[in-house]
Amino acid sequence: MSTFFLPYQIRWIQDNSRIKIMEKSRQIGLSWATAYRTLRNAMCLPRTHYWICSRDRQQAGLFLKDCQAFSQIFNEAVNKKMLDTQHSGNAVLRLNNGSTLTVMSSNINAQAGKRGSRILDEFALHEDPEGLYNIAYPGITWGGQLEIISTHRGYNNFFNKLVNEARNGKNEKGISLHRVTLTDALEQGFLKKLKEKLPPDDPRQEMDEGDYYNFIRNSCAGEKSFLQEYMCQPMDDDAAFLQLESLEGCFYQTDDQWNHQAHGALYMGVDLARTQDLSVFAVVEKLNDLFFLRELRCLKNARFDEQEAVFDLLFTSLHIQKVSVDQTGIGRQFLERAQTRFGSERIKGIQFTKKSKEELAYRLKTHIDRHTVRIPRDETLISDLLSLKISESYQLEAQHNKSGHADRFWALALALDAGHTPVAPAFSAEFFKTPKPNYYYEN
Repeated sequence: MSTFFLPYQIRWIQDNSRIKIMEKSRQIGLSWATAYRTLRNAMCLPRTHYWICSRDRQQAGLFLKDCQAFSQIFNEAVNKKMLDTQHSGNAVLRLNNGSTLTVMSSNINAQAGKRGSRILDEFALHEDPEGLYNIAYPGITWGGQLEIISTHRGYNNFFNKLVNEARNGKNEKGISLHRVTLTDALEQGFLKKLKEKLPPDDPRQEMDEGDYYNFIRNSCAGEKSFLQEYMCQPMDDDAAFLQLESLEGCFYQTDDQWNHQAHGALYMGVDLARTQDLSVFAVVEKLNDLFFLRELRCLKNARFDEQEAVFDLLFTSLHIQKVSVDQTGIGRQFLERAQTRFGSERIKGIQFTKKSKEELAYRLKTHIDRHTVRIPRDETLISDLLSLKISESYQLEAQHNKSGHADRFWALALALDAGHTPVAPAFSAEFFKTPKPNYYYEN
């Protein structure tokens, strides 16, 4: 198989998961590999049915042409005619063993009532990817696979939500996730395969992998376009990390006493600052699979001993189970002193790096998108949560303003992190004496 296919194609071909997703760069031979896999499986499993849907019937028809090309190879290999050419056409291939490969309309309703494996190519380009998934998935109830293949089309596209769920969430759907960027493809031999298909006088024949990468990058409309089309980094027009529509499903009811506890386990996240930004202490209560924000203390220009006093008060009076503290910069000393007082089993530090911030942010986003966190409908909090943006280089960032620097966002994200950490045994410790706090408190 390695003679014909590259490593990432082989992994896709050999994956028999019930639901699998390919997050990919453009034009790296995934449809071709999928055509081979589909025809091979249809040959080996009599009376099976495959339904192929792409962004339009013409594109799906090209997929069938690849299947026909592979059928010629199989015919020669086994000296037996595989296709029922008399009953095949532009929209359907029928095999002599009773299996069929059928091109479907991109209309969602075309998926209804059909049993068998689904191949949803260019999934993100569909006008309603979520609707397409909802109709296609029941079709594999009685057996078969759901294969989703796509380049990204925006950060808020349902395709990206499925990818994030599989990568950063609980993956309750059991998705087998594949990811192949242009860099991945080049490292696994893509350029050599491409050159075998190009005319001898094509200028790409003289390129190495670095040259080809720069050639593709410079040919794109812009950096964001390149990152989305070839590097599996979705582009978003408004660049907001969280969406107000998702937050709407997370608000307490108007008459709820949101800071009233219900005897669940309590966890705290601490995002520290001294002058320009806010120090924020967020406490969440975990009840089954839901997290309820119960306390949100915001300090501005507070001395470190005042911040410690607030921490001690919340930690002891609320019987906090676990705490996650931003230990970047000034947070390290705060963390060490808190661990001295209460023990390191219940208080952990997190150094803010690109990776750790992404993990924290995506966990919070997953809870927001799934509506498994409850927050008050407070305009300052909402503004803070929506302030985090995705920069042109796909970094998470927020502008400094009078309300802070997404400080409430990070405190809540840290609290959820604490809530996902195993609880340590009960603690006992002596407290430092700290002065009565005298700080600026902002709701």
